[in-house]
Amino acid sequence: MSEVSTNQPLGTPAWIDLGVPDLDRAKAFYGALFGWECEERSAASGPYTLCLLRGRRVAALRPVSVSAADVEGESWWHVHVATDDCDGTAEQIAVSGGRVLAPPADVADLGRTAVVADPTGARFSLWQGRALPGCELVNEPCTLVRNDLACPDPGPARRFYAAVFDFTLDGNDDLPDVDFTFLRRPDGHEIGGIFGDPAATASRWQTVFEVADTDELVARALAAGGGTGTPEDAPYGRMAPIVDPFGTAFSVITRPSAAG
Repeated sequence: MSEVSTNQPLGTPAWIDLGVPDLDRAKAFYGALFGWECEERSAASGPYTLCLLRGRRVAALRPVSVSAADVEGESWWHVHVATDDCDGTAEQIAVSGGRVLAPPADVADLGRTAVVADPTGARFSLWQGRALPGCELVNEPCTLVRNDLACPDPGPARRFYAAVFDFTLDGNDDLPDVDFTFLRRPDGHEIGGIFGDPAATASRWQTVFEVADTDELVARALAAGGGTGTPEDAPYGRMAPIVDPFGTAFSVITRPSAAG
């Protein structure tokens, strides 16, 4: 089901947000790209914008003084993974070789979160849902469909995520020439994977959005002021890389089930 109304199991990518230097421009871009509408909210850390599709919350935008691309050379959507105990999971991350970059804190009435990093330096957050379980729509056009970690040295990352979230690690016969490991919850559900990429300049959790028509979405991104690569057919659907007006990189995919 694409509708989510309860907290996801431990380790599941549950929520995404993005810091942008120009909130109005970001709202216009993602509104044109995905048809998202906006709901303005505030928290102790400052104002933010919830992005809605059919009235359901699917992501958030946060104002920042400069984009992450200006500071780090690259910018990515920030993924939050589910936990029923934000404080306890943050402690487990620290003892398993990761770092707690921002301690657990409440986000208004929506949930409790902490910013962390794995041993390879990849940043993500924890999400203990309260009023907001996370993305309320997933796995359908214009919503989150998956997150994958790309890093130059995947070994420490594999051990870390297996230890903290009890993920199993499985190879991928569909991509025999790619260093890719599936991450699966104890119930067997695939939550994403880890790419070993020696050419990667840093470890990053990458976000993929599902779309109804990749080629049409590429044209829409260009018209809205973004950048794109050439759409290509992959084992799991037709994909294309997208860059928003602030340099944030993500991908889109049309899966056969979505196209048909």
